[in-house]
Formats: sequence, structure tokens, C-alpha cells
Amino acid sequence: MRIIKAKDYADVSLKAAGLLAAQVMTKPDSVLGLATGSSPIGLYDRLIGWYQEGLLDFSGIETFNLDEYLGIERTNDQSYYYFMHEHLFDHVNLPKDKTHVLNGRAEDPEAECRAYDDAIRARGGIDLQLLGLGHDGHIAFNEPADNFPDGTHIQGLDPRTIEANARFFASEDDVPKQALTMGIGMIMRARKIVLVVNGADKADAVAACVNGPVTPSVPGSILQFHPDCTIIGDEAALSKL
Repeated sequence: MRIIKAKDYADVSLKAAGLLAAQVMTKPDSVLGLATGSSPIGLYDRLIGWYQEGLLDFSGIETFNLDEYLGIERTNDQSYYYFMHEHLFDHVNLPKDKTHVLNGRAEDPEAECRAYDDAIRARGGIDLQLLGLGHDGHIAFNEPADNFPDGTHIQGLDPRTIEANARFFASEDDVPKQALTMGIGMIMRARKIVLVVNGADKADAVAACVNGPVTPSVPGSILQFHPDCTIIGDEAALSKL
């Protein structure tokens, strides 16, 4: 596990975007695993800027997102499908048929999960997986549990996760209580992992993931076992290491 300290959020975004850009340039047909939430917005802005300057070409890239709320329409501005189009897909030359986001309104959510894993395997797996980190140490929507789930699955959301995401909705009651999420096993099979984190409120989670025991009660702690994992955090987020 490699730790990169950045000055602030802008520096975190720049350093993480540099790693993703290097992946795109050195392997133009890469499969990228992408994340949502506030943490990656800055790095997506950087990638868009470099594309507009003619420095990046996404035409051969394929993407798979980590998760999606269960039961939410793709046209809802809080869906992760909507988020990805607003913050990346609609601003670069990614082929739209090569961008994959779980369908939260699938008639058979379990079949949707199985098909998603099949599609990732058919493409040869993920070359670089981008992650954020929850306050309780969750990665994707894999909440603290008594095991590390392998494949994409339906996940009930922890009250703390619902509370943290309530700022994006009209009220906490409007936050979906379940999500579809890529499993820990699929995340760990990515060839490279880049986790971005910022803010003092994430310092305890970072310390538990890096220095604590590997336990499913802190899902991100499994990253200690990954052969090529880079954590990029600002000074506040890394302050308890």
C-alpha cells in the first residue's frame, strides 16, 4: 500500500487525476472502475480539462461504476448514472455504449448484479479501480459486516451512510435505504486501486483501514492485501496515520 500526502483537496484531485491519465495514455483500451460522491469530482474536472486541451483520448476506454441506489430512476439528479454523465461522460469522448452503471430500476436486481459481474469478467477485469472511503470505512456501498462479499449484490445502507448522504436529498427520509454495489472480491481483483480521501472527518477511517486489523467491520482494511493500492489523501485525512 502506497500513501501519497497532498496539501488539500485540489492537490488530491490533481495527483489522482495524474494516475488515471497515465493509465489512459499507457493503455488506451483500459477498463476503468469509477466512483461517485464528492471526492472524485475534482479529479474528473481535471480529466475533462486535459481532454479539452487535447492531452487525453478516451475513445478506447470502457468504464464500470461501483454502485447505484436501488429503486432510483436514472433521470433522478441523485442517481449515480446522472452524476457520471454530469461530471464526466458528457464532457469527454467516452463511447456511451462503453460506460456501464448499474440499473437501480432493474426488474430483477439480483439478475442485474450477476450480469454486471459477467460483463466485467468478459472484458478481462478492471485495470484501475477508483475508490472513495466512507466514514465507517466502507468502500463502494460495502458496509461493515461479518464477511467480505465477493460479487455485485444488493446492500442495505448503514444509518451513518444514509445520514452522510442526506445532504444530497431533500431530507434524510428521501435517501434510498438500499443500493446495488460491486463486491469486495471484484474490487480486489482490479489490477490497480486508487483511493482518494480528504477532510479531518475521514481521518479515523483512514487510520483504521491502514493501521488497523483487516476485518469486514472496516471493509476498506482489505486494501492492505492488495498488491498495487495507492491512497491519496490531504493532510487532514492522513493526520492520524
